[in-house]
Amino acid sequence: MQQIQQRMASDPVAFGKVAVLMGGWSAERAVSLVSGQAVLRGLQARGVDAHGIDVDRGILNVLADGGFDRAFIVLHGRGGEDGVMQGALELLGLPYTGSGVLASALGMDKLRTKQVWVGAGLPTPPWRLVESAVELAEAAAALGLPLAVKPSREGSSIGVSRVDDPAQFQAAWERAAACDSLVLVEPWIVGQEYTGGLLQDEALPLIRLETPRTFYDYEAKYHADDTRYLCPCGLPEAREAELRDLVRRAFAAVGCAGWGRIDLLVDAQDQPWLLEVNTVPGMTDHSLVPMAARVAGLSFEDLVWRILETSLAQRS
Repeated sequence: MQQIQQRMASDPVAFGKVAVLMGGWSAERAVSLVSGQAVLRGLQARGVDAHGIDVDRGILNVLADGGFDRAFIVLHGRGGEDGVMQGALELLGLPYTGSGVLASALGMDKLRTKQVWVGAGLPTPPWRLVESAVELAEAAAALGLPLAVKPSREGSSIGVSRVDDPAQFQAAWERAAACDSLVLVEPWIVGQEYTGGLLQDEALPLIRLETPRTFYDYEAKYHADDTRYLCPCGLPEAREAELRDLVRRAFAAVGCAGWGRIDLLVDAQDQPWLLEVNTVPGMTDHSLVPMAARVAGLSFEDLVWRILETSLAQRS
């Protein structure tokens, strides 16, 4: 983890006045508020002049009038993680953390992310777009059961269903379509689930996720006490190194930068399958990037400092 140990800034004054952007109007607003408060406390503990802002439609005026020098984006979901806020900050000339406009927009869209990965020769499950429960049945005939049915542009497993039986088609379609007009269907991969955090171009230790629930859903991510997070993940060192390299390549293929997270599954044949990229991962007490960072020797305060440093980087 040598690169992570190198600091881009040593004095909190170098950051100036920092806006910690949280909340927003997406379906992940509640999680974002919790993440944002944690980030705010961590930065302030390190002496950074950080100010929490619950983002609404007047955010551009707030930022323009507030005398801020940069922004720490902790907005999850649409309106904050999808390139919209990044573009607004570009217009204001305000440096910000994490990925730029294009990578943020691609990363929020599971369909376009998968298309990029396929183009780059990276493994991701086959898929279909469906516009009705009837088309979902047609996808099941082509892909087999069980299926994962998910909105293409939503996070935190919101709107996601596992379908094992044709009787579930209609409810799964309606649940996903209520979140997004683009509904993605792919085979349900049976195997071990991993997630790989990234920080300043380095892949953090992998975390293996285990839940007694049907899958690692919203409840398992943010509320359940029986979800298990294994880090170290238990893989042989060489195999983990291979998967961490895959995580780095998947992140780079989408054009992401600064920090983020890649979710993947490894099936019974030891074949890895990339699921999605998160350009603004959660920073709650259940969140995965802080867990991996601790194993890498970084406290939460170290982590938020390093993420804030990404706002100092030159954008291409």
